[in-house]
Amino acid sequence: MNCELGRQFAIAACVYLGQIIVGISMGWTAPIISKLQNIDETPLDRVISDAEASWVVSITFVGTLTGPYISGYLGNVIGRKPCLFLGGTMFLVCFVIFGFSVHISMIYIGRIVSGIGCGILFVTNLVYLGELASTKIRGTLLTLTGFSNTLGILIVYSIAPFVSYAWTNWISAMLCVLYLAGIFFIVPETATYQVMAGNKEEAMAILTSLGRKGDIDDVVAAANEKPMSNFEQLTEMFTLKTNRKALFIIIVLNICQQASGVMAIISFVTLIFELTGSNIEAHISTIIIGVTQVFAASIAPVLVDRSGRRILLLVSTAACSISLVALGTYFYMYNTDHPAVDSIQWLSLVSLMLYFIAYFSGFGIIPNTFIGEMFTDNCRSFASTFTVTVGWLFGFAVSSTFGYILAAWGPAVVFWIYAVACAFTFFFSVVFVPETKGKSFLEIQKMLGGK
Repeated sequence: MNCELGRQFAIAACVYLGQIIVGISMGWTAPIISKLQNIDETPLDRVISDAEASWVVSITFVGTLTGPYISGYLGNVIGRKPCLFLGGTMFLVCFVIFGFSVHISMIYIGRIVSGIGCGILFVTNLVYLGELASTKIRGTLLTLTGFSNTLGILIVYSIAPFVSYAWTNWISAMLCVLYLAGIFFIVPETATYQVMAGNKEEAMAILTSLGRKGDIDDVVAAANEKPMSNFEQLTEMFTLKTNRKALFIIIVLNICQQASGVMAIISFVTLIFELTGSNIEAHISTIIIGVTQVFAASIAPVLVDRSGRRILLLVSTAACSISLVALGTYFYMYNTDHPAVDSIQWLSLVSLMLYFIAYFSGFGIIPNTFIGEMFTDNCRSFASTFTVTVGWLFGFAVSSTFGYILAAWGPAVVFWIYAVACAFTFFFSVVFVPETKGKSFLEIQKMLGGK
């Protein structure tokens, strides 16, 4: 590897640290809620209820929904690098708030701030890496964001059970400081933004330092293209038949992603294991699940390009449904004191491992892949934000109701509902989702009904 490519990877590593922090924020609730519901570990004046725990998880979507719009606007006004710094600052603020929390309202505020950070970095990281990388390593750098995200979840799963509530947040805050230092001292502004800002010489210097001196003409041409307004992109998204079909497919898949309960399960996984009655300690099972997620995220990019999108989506959703049926069945047997339950205590852990392997190797990545392949160039950016927003709104509903339906109907019914959502996705994919592997953009447009 030459030194220029090495610099690209070094810069990307700083960006990945931000994605790791996003993962820490996503996984934070699993071990922390367990502490907040333990009178000996909570920093609050009382333990929180299951309903309050659901709000701790779901209220982050209030911030997450606004973050992409903030970065989408500021990214073109002040640059990509300041947006990376802003996202990291939001996370630093949220962990400081968590560290000093003495009332549940402070937890809620911190979660909203962390959601803003998630939304900003979710979009900015992909934009920055896409503009940073040489063509031959761009795919690798982009797909590693998913791996970094699950690594962050594993880190908080592995640290939080063994340190206090306060130290969990101070360690996270120190990672934020390290990230901000990396962004400030190591990460440059992208050449694309420098061209947009009229700084062609700075853009040339950046590309030269990255070993991409020959790309300057392409960068200038792309950056000088007049972008469509949001209204123009919205109009094209609904007026073109191919975009309408793509919108229908991707929105349904994004809603089904959230209806599968993935965010609720990630956020409440420690609580779920505490309910199983397993002889394996809940935090150990949680760490095993974290390792499983990292494994699945690391093999996902290979599977997408080798097996095809549609078949992988079908296998993934079927496996998710089967695993959730098995998990619900275990809870039904456990709560009805079935005599065989003692001999199948392993089923809860195995079911969740299968669920996460299946989800992160297919169901969790295919819809985003379709965004890049199905929408026309002019409206792809707006369509991405729009479809993700719809999915996150549904995720807010699923996460906020988890504690309520868990108390009202029990875990068996909850997981069977999630299983039905996965089964619906399977049959929806059979009928509506085309195979896009190896297809050109024109071929994909033809499959979607274009002329």
